[in-house]
Amino acid sequence: MAINSKTELPEDRLNFEALKSHHKSKAIASISKQQNPFDLLRILYEGAVSGAAAGVVVEAALYPIDTIKTRLQAVRGGGQIILKGLYSGLTGNLVGVLPASAIFIGVYEPAKRKLLDSFPENLSALAHLTAGAIGGAASSIVRVPTEVVKQRMQTGQFSSAPDAVRLIAATEGFRGLYAGYGSFLLRDLPFDAIQFCLYEQLRMGYKLAAKRDLKDSENAMIGAFAGAITGAITTPLDVIKTRLMVQGSAKQYEGILHCVKTIAREEGASTLFKGIGPRVLWIGIGGSIFFGVLERTKKLVAAKQLVD
Repeated sequence: MAINSKTELPEDRLNFEALKSHHKSKAIASISKQQNPFDLLRILYEGAVSGAAAGVVVEAALYPIDTIKTRLQAVRGGGQIILKGLYSGLTGNLVGVLPASAIFIGVYEPAKRKLLDSFPENLSALAHLTAGAIGGAASSIVRVPTEVVKQRMQTGQFSSAPDAVRLIAATEGFRGLYAGYGSFLLRDLPFDAIQFCLYEQLRMGYKLAAKRDLKDSENAMIGAFAGAITGAITTPLDVIKTRLMVQGSAKQYEGILHCVKTIAREEGASTLFKGIGPRVLWIGIGGSIFFGVLERTKKLVAAKQLVD
C-alpha cells in the first residue's frame, strides 16, 4: 500500500513543535542559570540595605535596655548597677552596627536561597539554621570589636568610642578588640541560627495557614516571639560573653570553661541567667522591630529596583 505523505504531515509537525518546545525550555533554563549570579547580587544588595536599616533602628530604639542588661551581667556578687548614662556608647555602636547588620543579612539572604534550592523541601529548617550561622560568622568580623567597645563603654570604662579603640589597642593589642571572640561565636552562631530558623519556619507556617502574604504587624509579631524564645535559651552564653569582653587586661578569666567554673563556684550557677529579664524584653521587642523593618525595607528596595 502506498504511503500518503500528506496524511502524515500533521503528526510530523506535532513532533517538530514538541521538539522545538523542548529545546526552547532548555534554552530558557540555561539562560535562567546564567542569570543566577545577578540574582544573587540583587538579593545580597537588598539584604544589605534592609539589614542595615533594621539593625540601626533596633539598636537606637532599645539601647538603654541593652545597657542595663550588660551592667547586670558584668557586676560581680551583690554589686549594684548604675542607671545613669544608659545611652553611653550609642553613636560608636551605630557606626559598627550598620555594616555588621548589612553584612549579616547580605550574606544570609543569598545563602538561604542557595541552600533552599539545594536541600529537599522537608529540610528547609536546616537550610535556615545553616544560613543563619553563616551570616553570623561573616558579620562577626565587625560585630565583635563593635560589641567589645560598646560593652566597655556601657560599664563606664571609657567615655568615647575613639578613646576606647585607641586605649584597648594600646594596652591589650589589636587582639583586645576581639576579646571574647570564641564566646561571642559560641553565643551568636546558635542564637542567629535558632532565631532565624524559628522566624522563617513560623512565617512559612503562618503564611500557609493564612493563604496570603503576611502584613508587617504579623511579621513583627513572629519576630518578637522568635527573638524572645532564642534570647532566653542563650542567656548563659551571653553572660559568659559579657564577662570575657569587659574584663580587659585584668584577665580574671582564662577562657570560656574557666569563666563558667569561676562564676559557678564564686557566684552560683544562677548567675549564668543574670539579666534574662532585660535580655528577653530587649530581644523580643528588638525582634519585632528588626523583622518588621527588615520585611518592609526588602519590599521597598525590591519595588524601587523594579521601577528603575
